Amino acid sequence: MENTREQWSSKFGFILATAGAAIGLGAIWKFPYVAGMNGGGAFLILFIVFTVFIGLSMLVSEFIIGRGAKKEAVSAYKKLAPNSFWVHVGRLGVVGCFLLLSFYSVVGGWIMLYSGLAVTGNVISADANYGQLFDQITASPWMGLVGLALFLILNVIVLSFGIKNGIEKANKYLMPLLFIFFIILVVRALTLDGAMEGVRFFLYPDFSLMTSEGVLYALGQSFFSLAVGFSCMVTYSSYLNQKESIPQAASSVAVMNIFVSILAGLAIFPVVFAFGLEPAEGPGLLFIVLPSAFSQMPLGEVFLAIFLLLFLFATLTSSFSLLEIIISAFTEDKKRSRIKVAWVSGMIVFFAGIPAALSFGILENVELFGMNVFDLTDYLVSNIMLPLGSLLIALFISYKMDKQLVKSQFRAGNSLSSNWLNTWIFLMRYIVPLTIIIVFVGLIIG
Repeated sequence: MENTREQWSSKFGFILATAGAAIGLGAIWKFPYVAGMNGGGAFLILFIVFTVFIGLSMLVSEFIIGRGAKKEAVSAYKKLAPNSFWVHVGRLGVVGCFLLLSFYSVVGGWIMLYSGLAVTGNVISADANYGQLFDQITASPWMGLVGLALFLILNVIVLSFGIKNGIEKANKYLMPLLFIFFIILVVRALTLDGAMEGVRFFLYPDFSLMTSEGVLYALGQSFFSLAVGFSCMVTYSSYLNQKESIPQAASSVAVMNIFVSILAGLAIFPVVFAFGLEPAEGPGLLFIVLPSAFSQMPLGEVFLAIFLLLFLFATLTSSFSLLEIIISAFTEDKKRSRIKVAWVSGMIVFFAGIPAALSFGILENVELFGMNVFDLTDYLVSNIMLPLGSLLIALFISYKMDKQLVKSQFRAGNSLSSNWLNTWIFLMRYIVPLTIIIVFVGLIIG
């Protein structure tokens, strides 16, 4: 059965797909506003350091688990640690991805609606109130549900075609377009009067602006931006050829993720500073502040449309991995049709996402623990399930998984010295779990 299992057609295809899974709302939406709220350049430096030492180590771990088992997330832990507590780690990942996708797709729907309005020239106008426009889109029941449905339909169509012809092929088009659009936006941003103030804010590290909370955010951002913690990468790497080097592939993904985060900062902060806007705006930075800024420059509607399409591409490539872990969990035994499972999964996620989609409209007064459904789901997934899943994965590969299998997977396809292996083992046994616990406690207390 394992010999007939589908694989990525090449390492490049795997890296593009994995980078696409990591480069989503975290890198393009969350990173700029969190960096803006926490000192700019100082935050960037800490983010890079934490990504290299913490996030990358976790990414290597999920790759080793996935390719070592040659199974999707649920079956991987069953195979590597049968009849034990650890089989629940994969199930936690599936449930976490399901909940994450239920509200992630709501944001994806907003982006689709914004993209459609921008492409047709209906966002920027002389008398536009961008905060009011955002409120109208998020509060409208039919716009929220239509956006949610369209976003999920796109995901289902792509994933119905499988790994090579679906996810890999889509990423081969979307990821290059993402980088091309980013370059266009960065060039335009850097040519604005006053843009260098934004560049200085983003690239010059002033650690006097950094707080202990900012350090915690940098740690969490570096960790979560690589899409580790829910075993999505376990599923993706289960399709990876045994000849490929896991450390090299993981390093390529981490470098691409850092590069995109830097591009996002260079595309956004020069524009914000050039027009005297506030870099610490928060989550509304992309939907409210940037349309206001683009409205003040020549061809602003065109550049806004490019930015929103870029944002949409990144959101899609990331959501593919979330839906894939759900689909693969029910198609691993080859007894169910992938197409049917994809459509059924999409429909279930749609219905699960309805409360989140209506959280800013007719359900805005429905609260639990002081949060609406959207915010509560986000909090549960990001602050509890994701750190918990990450900690369990770190403990599993460090103390439960067969040591010889771990070492053979780390060494396969590369000529790295044993020092690299020993360094990674030390990080995973001691540094990474401690770091995750710090982030976990900080997020809960915060």
